[in-house]
Amino acid sequence: MAKTLSPGAENAQLQQEYTELIRTVLSVKYPDGAPKAFVHTYGCQGNVADGERLMGMLTEMGYVFTDVREEADFILLNTCAIREHAEDRIYGNVGALKPLKNSRPDVIVALCGCMMQQAHVCEKIKKSYPFVNLVFGTFALPRFPALVYRVLTGEKHVFDTGEESASPLNEGLPVFRESKFKAWLPVMYGCNNFCTYCVVPYVRGRERSRTAEAILAEAKTIIAGGAKEITLLGQNVNSYGKGSPDGVDFPALLRMLNALPGDFKIRFMTSHPKDCTKELLDTMASCEKVAHHLHLPVQSGSNRVLREMNRCYTRETYLELIRYARSVMPDISLTSDIIVGFPGETYEEFLQTLSLIREVCFTSLFTFIFSPRAGTKAANMDDPVPAAEKSRWFSELIRAQEEIAAERSRETVGRVFEVLVEGSAREQNSWLTGRTDGNVIIDFPGDEKLIGTRANVRVTQAKNWVLTGELI
Repeated sequence: MAKTLSPGAENAQLQQEYTELIRTVLSVKYPDGAPKAFVHTYGCQGNVADGERLMGMLTEMGYVFTDVREEADFILLNTCAIREHAEDRIYGNVGALKPLKNSRPDVIVALCGCMMQQAHVCEKIKKSYPFVNLVFGTFALPRFPALVYRVLTGEKHVFDTGEESASPLNEGLPVFRESKFKAWLPVMYGCNNFCTYCVVPYVRGRERSRTAEAILAEAKTIIAGGAKEITLLGQNVNSYGKGSPDGVDFPALLRMLNALPGDFKIRFMTSHPKDCTKELLDTMASCEKVAHHLHLPVQSGSNRVLREMNRCYTRETYLELIRYARSVMPDISLTSDIIVGFPGETYEEFLQTLSLIREVCFTSLFTFIFSPRAGTKAANMDDPVPAAEKSRWFSELIRAQEEIAAERSRETVGRVFEVLVEGSAREQNSWLTGRTDGNVIIDFPGDEKLIGTRANVRVTQAKNWVLTGELI
């Protein structure tokens, strides 16, 4: 009887077979040195995690990386479809590659990610950008080496946007982690919520959870590599484990990860309020390695707008969650997403959002003006409010949050925070930048040798978004 391989083992076997074939081809094509790859990822942390796996596979094929696309032999753009502006930017960047392709026809141009999972985008690529060699969607990551091999051996145009039913979870893929002390760890893929404005369920598919065993194994590898911070990723991490045969839900997974030995912190994103439970908040409070930071997108403060968005919670239930979170974690840092100008939203309903952010006093917000996405229900809703009016509302929201952030920042002056030192500060020479457990940035003078370690910093000055301080 033939042996049945697990998805992870199956992926690993295919990786090995095609990687060896590709290395042979590249050794002949580039006898004087390793070929160079340019990889650029747009969008969310989930895309970044996918990008690290793509880079891991490219490394095993024999590529080295360059930040200069004109030097590259392989150009890969990992795309985002969350907003119209992101898509327009990517089309512009793809078009800018045409002169390079004309001057160096052997350069491979590849596009992948959420944007490529949409049929109308693939048709536009075929019609308007015929110099693109390879296009593949979010479900094709395990097939990446096979697709590259087809291009290297003569196929001019390779497209793979297969459906999720044909795609195993991305187990067994190598990972090229760009940071030695911070790591992304996907725990699930896809989304079942179908918010009326969101394209994610269509480009990422239905919810699929990795096994706790696979997640713990990858976490142990990350910790052994010296990471000080692990961020668990999912379109809706709170839904982790639903329907899983091992019976491990997200709070249980957090407790299992928290029990692993090592000096590290755990973060997670993104959470959906309808699935955020008191058990999860209690778990955050009791697990010493879980950061007291919760990103909980509210999107709107109006119950009518929330219903139209299909968010499945109310303003009142959201605020009750916030109150409970603060009762068990008084030091919790709360961040959120807001959409301004959802179709049919009135100014009075927008003011309900303003009152909610003033009541909650978020540490920071990610704010967006509504962007219609093809294929979503909201794209076909009546949208009578002019863009200029939405922009005025948006400016009003930004001003309100700046006032809230400024007040919160002033309250931190004189306090000492432990930060993970992430790198050099952008605006100050010989300064470092660190991030607190609450996801707040503090810049301070210090030696570069501290990068990747934890340090205690006293806040000396407060700005709206960034604090400055001194080492203790």
